[in-house]
Amino acid sequence: MSIYLSLKEVWRNKGRFFLFSMVIALIAVLVLFTAGLGEGLASANKEYLEKLDATLLVFQEGTGYSTIESRLDYQKVKRVQRVEGVSNAGPIGFSNVEIVLDGGLDPIDVSFIGTETGKPGLPAPIIGETIRSKQSKVVMIDERIAESANISVGDYITIKSTQGTEDKFYDLRVTGITDGQQYFFQPSIFVSLAIWDKYRPKADASVSSSRPITNIIAVQLQNPENMASMAALIESAIKDVEISDIKTAYESAPGYSAQQNTLNTMKGFTFLIGVLVIGGFFQIQTLQKVPQIGMLKAIGTPNPVVAVASILQIIFVTVFGVALGGLAVLGLALGMPPSVPILFTGTSVLIAVASLLLIGPLGGLVSIRVALKVEPLTALGM
Repeated sequence: MSIYLSLKEVWRNKGRFFLFSMVIALIAVLVLFTAGLGEGLASANKEYLEKLDATLLVFQEGTGYSTIESRLDYQKVKRVQRVEGVSNAGPIGFSNVEIVLDGGLDPIDVSFIGTETGKPGLPAPIIGETIRSKQSKVVMIDERIAESANISVGDYITIKSTQGTEDKFYDLRVTGITDGQQYFFQPSIFVSLAIWDKYRPKADASVSSSRPITNIIAVQLQNPENMASMAALIESAIKDVEISDIKTAYESAPGYSAQQNTLNTMKGFTFLIGVLVIGGFFQIQTLQKVPQIGMLKAIGTPNPVVAVASILQIIFVTVFGVALGGLAVLGLALGMPPSVPILFTGTSVLIAVASLLLIGPLGGLVSIRVALKVEPLTALGM
């Protein structure tokens, strides 16, 4: 009976309910797009660290887990490797350079990352080979660079780096292509730590050595479950360092927390607006049909049937609107240029959709309460 009543009214007022479904669809577009933008911005900031094949990261003490501010002597890498319980440790250096393209194309800004072969920090290639020699002038590049600049394994790329007061240009042969490895909103290229120290931007072009200064040390543990105790052990064994896990490291990046908090606040206000809009619509809808509800009660229709009919009607309209919004977001995502950092993950989409489906019944509670309080005689003017 409840299903019949709810669907019958929707069918008789198709235009009205369709227009309101479109309003819900617009709210769904905003929520899903904000969720995708949040995931995309977060991924562009942390993708390399999130995929890092390590459990702990070693930073210079007092740098607040900043990969750019941290400076570690190369000797600390050997000392970390000798700590009992550490299975492997590798230095990682970060800087930024440009890839110069032929044909007058705009250069590509990239994260220039130095690692050591066979150590944590160097991603595995999905095409080609990894870096095998410390002194080889070879490079592995992010797949985004390969796609946007049409670069293949075996090609040469030219990077521009400011050395002292001059711009220097260096040719590197592409030996492999990795999966997505963005860091600080830029795709990444990987070279050996020795080549990184020679080619990285620096105030003095002559500053380089066989044991360069590195930014952080990535640590693999024999037993990852002992992460907390191993962090304390490394800090006690080596002076002037601080240890963090991967998540803490990327969440401490400048602007990361503020960015995510801003987007989460936007989503919260959008949900609040959705509750108010849906609640207002169905309350007006209920007030317009008070005589009909009074007639139903007068002929013996119990309150639970009226309440369930109202709930089903709200759920149906909300589901239809969310489905329309989801299709619209899918179309927008397919048409977005690669430069827009939008990313949809199963978890974020499910949370957003579940929340959107919840705000429908939540917003309609007031209208259900109004329907239940209708007195048959009063509603019929008697």
